Amino acid sequence: MSAKADNMAVVVPERLYFKIGEVSRITRVKPYILRYWESEFKIVSPQKTKGNQRMYKRADVELVLQIKKLLIEEKYTLEGAKKRIKEIRKEPAKPQMALPFTDKSYAKALETIREDLASIKSLLSR
Repeated sequence: MSAKADNMAVVVPERLYFKIGEVSRITRVKPYILRYWESEFKIVSPQKTKGNQRMYKRADVELVLQIKKLLIEEKYTLEGAKKRIKEIRKEPAKPQMALPFTDKSYAKALETIREDLASIKSLLSR
């Protein structure tokens, strides 16, 4: 499997913290490389527990994936990747898509969904 296809298939679980082994499995980057990237890219800075276990935030995992993409797929040097990461972090955030409904219609839609789910639940519990 190519590195490009490899990165496209990566789904970071919806969690707050990850141990280094979990980050290694998710990103397919060896732990010793993750530790090296921590020393090179100061913005990757996992917290450490009392037992000195690294705990990466979700943003750290996403940053590791970005670094991996720059270094492996796009063939950046370490210095080039550091510079590109800084540029990316300075770029303004993309505007969020406006919702096509008002707060009142949104609340009504959610209430309808809740009622529908409740009726489905009662059907399934029979």
